[in-house]
Amino acid sequence: MTRARPFAAPALALVAAIALASAPVRSQERNAPTAAAAPALLIADDVTLDGDRSLTATGNVEAVFDGQRLKARSITYDRSTDQLKITGPLTLYDGDYTTVLADEGQLDRDMRNGILTGARLVMDDQLQLAANQISRTDGRYSQLYKAAVTSCRVCNEGDTPLWQIRARRVIHDAETRQLFLDGAQFRVGNLPIAYFPRLRLPDPTVERLTGFLTPSLYNSSLLGFGVKVPYFIRIGDHKDLTLTPYYTNKTRTLEFRYRQEFTTGGIEFEGAISDDDLQRRDRRAYIFGRGVFSLPQDYVLRFDIEAVKDDAYLVDYGYSDKDRLDSEISVERVRRDEWRRAALTYFHTLRDGENNSTLPTSVGNLDYEKRYFPKRMGGELRFAGQLHGHYRTSSVTTDGPDLDRFADGRDVARLTASADWLRSWTMAGGLRTTFQTGVAVDHIEVRGAAATSSSEYSEATPSAALTMRYPLAKTTARGTVHMIEPVVQLAWVGGSTPNIANDESTRNEFDEGNLLSLSRFAAADRRERGLSAVWGLNWTRFAPGGLRSTLSLGQIVREQAQLEATGTESFSLSSGLQGSTSDLLIAGQIATQNGLTLTARSLFNEMFDTTKAEARASWSNAALDLGATYIWLPNDPLEERGGTVSEWAFDASYRLSRHWTGSAEWRYDVASDENVKAGVGITYTNECVDVSLSASRRFTSSTILEPSTDISLTVGLRGFSARAEDKSYVRECKK
Repeated sequence: MTRARPFAAPALALVAAIALASAPVRSQERNAPTAAAAPALLIADDVTLDGDRSLTATGNVEAVFDGQRLKARSITYDRSTDQLKITGPLTLYDGDYTTVLADEGQLDRDMRNGILTGARLVMDDQLQLAANQISRTDGRYSQLYKAAVTSCRVCNEGDTPLWQIRARRVIHDAETRQLFLDGAQFRVGNLPIAYFPRLRLPDPTVERLTGFLTPSLYNSSLLGFGVKVPYFIRIGDHKDLTLTPYYTNKTRTLEFRYRQEFTTGGIEFEGAISDDDLQRRDRRAYIFGRGVFSLPQDYVLRFDIEAVKDDAYLVDYGYSDKDRLDSEISVERVRRDEWRRAALTYFHTLRDGENNSTLPTSVGNLDYEKRYFPKRMGGELRFAGQLHGHYRTSSVTTDGPDLDRFADGRDVARLTASADWLRSWTMAGGLRTTFQTGVAVDHIEVRGAAATSSSEYSEATPSAALTMRYPLAKTTARGTVHMIEPVVQLAWVGGSTPNIANDESTRNEFDEGNLLSLSRFAAADRRERGLSAVWGLNWTRFAPGGLRSTLSLGQIVREQAQLEATGTESFSLSSGLQGSTSDLLIAGQIATQNGLTLTARSLFNEMFDTTKAEARASWSNAALDLGATYIWLPNDPLEERGGTVSEWAFDASYRLSRHWTGSAEWRYDVASDENVKAGVGITYTNECVDVSLSASRRFTSSTILEPSTDISLTVGLRGFSARAEDKSYVRECKK
């Protein structure tokens, strides 16, 4: 017998590795035509060899074999039985996410079979299984007797976890990554809540496994008190189905979600079918779907489907706040110098007072844009084309009371093609000059038009513009950078306004994004014409600490106002573009280094009265996510707005402490002095439980809607779902 000195550990590790590797293989492996396993590695302070029969390692012992790592106080290897006798406390790291802690144990040479006593199985540092004894079989199955399962952290010996599952036996299958429990009892503290003769649960590394998901309790003033119990069905590696029965004393609902991934894309559908007592006899249903696919030659196919059986269903059940649904299929390709897109869209209105037959519900668009950079003439050539058409199911050729600017059955087709040349120069002193010229050709055909407008129109529209910018920059002694850029544009657009009803350009905006556009109409069925001049000023400030401020001013001066063939204004009052001189545009933003952003935009008339205003404030950091929005729009008959719109919207989420997060939302109609919607919520999260309680109130009502209050409670057990990446919710034990 030989005793080794501590300083000779590396050499002894090599000796031990050779000794273990030379041990005979098990009988069932003796004739297997597989490659020899990698040699084991043993490191210890002292290693004792008893002839060729046994090897004993003591003091900081560590054994590594086939992806497993064992740490213990001592290990004795008996060659005759091919067994390891381990004296603990011991730690066995099995793969990337499983750790076994035990008092002592006996394993075979490969550490795949054996018994561990006084053991705990820790999975992904998230789920703990404690038992009197763990039996390992083939490195795949771990069988625990008289076991307790929990993901709650217990800091003191003898403390009771917030929740636990006690079972007569638990088997963990490392290959399927599932837990099988016999005689399982669910406890909150020491209080038994439920008993399950058989129970199957996923371990923390499983992302998709058939079974029940976290249930939720709901109480609605419309739908009553009930529960949702989602059931997830894993159909394959790339598709799944979730069915969620929702049952109350007033509704019987089945919700669903189907997902599938393909080699070139994926689809997702969600919907529900309900049989309720809300004064409706027919079953109610909705379906939303979407998909994206890659096609050859860089094309992308997209589609979305939105359909509902009755107008109030989405709001009654809280599925969506949309009041106009759109279903679309499109094929698109975007390259550096080219854009192609073809799309068919179907609209369906849910708004009270709107009729789908008199709205352009079917819309088709075919778009193309291309850029060239000719070397001989310099600059950039742009070519564009669009084919547009929309269709109404109504055949009425007169105006009805719902939309007094439209013929109720009018259908429109439009073909537009344009060619433009742009070139920029930098003049002496840094003056940046851009010249643009081009021509656009429009052809419009109208069917079902009122007698006061033409049924066909064709015209070529030439245009030219000269834009000059003079950027100036200054850096102060403290490192603050100021950039000021005055901008002037002189433009001319030929042609005349057609005697065609305005069917597309009914909602026009004026902002810093289209200040220098030659036409600010929303579509090409209308164009700004004549001479015009634009002036603008951009100022930007960068502070060394990260504070950034921007301010933009701009205004348009025209030779004459933009009028329809009938002599009325083409632009609405609230667009800010009426008359020969537009409203003054003022827009600005302030962004700080701590996540606070303030953005505002407003239009002012010649008396400096506000004609449109909007503002947004947001503050986002590790603990707070806050947003507030204000909008003000005046009464505008051309935009079918019979009264002033003045509205606040507020939403916030704040992490009150390590485990508590609060949320709130509020929408208030200032013009009518009425609340629109309000809601609050509170969530408690730690390493083993996630509890959410929320309440919301919708105050609006109509002929198809009535106010409602909803309360929901969801309690989820953490540790059985996919691994949690955010560890900030885990409780800390005080030392």
